[in-house]
Order: sequence, then structure tokens, then C-alpha cells
Amino acid sequence: MEQNKQQVVAVRKNGDGDIVELKLSSGQMVDYLEAQQLAKNGQLENVNVFRGRDGDEHLRSNADGDPSNNLDNLPGF
Repeated sequence: MEQNKQQVVAVRKNGDGDIVELKLSSGQMVDYLEAQQLAKNGQLENVNVFRGRDGDEHLRSNADGDPSNNLDNLPGF
């Protein structure tokens, strides 16, 4: 792990299946908007922010060919 970068280790989803909260490797829990800001600041490992077709910004895992570490596939908490 790169120094000072945290990993997302688990996610909490709402009733619609949307990620609303993320648990980091430090044990810290952050909401989706806070996680976006951390990603923009380069503080999250293997996560980036992109603008979707809907015009909103979204978090996603960096493409590495491994579906098991996609945000949607992480364990819940």
C-alpha cells in the first residue's frame, strides 16, 4: 500500500443497492461524498472519480481486470 493512502475494505448500500458509506483500511467510515473528496485528493488507493452520463460524479475502482475488488463486490458492513 502506498504511504498515506487508504484502501476501501467494505461498503454499505441503501435499499436501492447504491453505495452510501465506505469503510477504509484504517477503520474509518466515510460517506460517499467524503470518499469522493478523498479520491480526488489522491488519498484512496485504487479508486477514482469520474463524471457519468447523468452528469454526476461517481466513485469507481481503478480498472485492473479483477472484478473481486470492484466497489460493488466488496463485503458489506
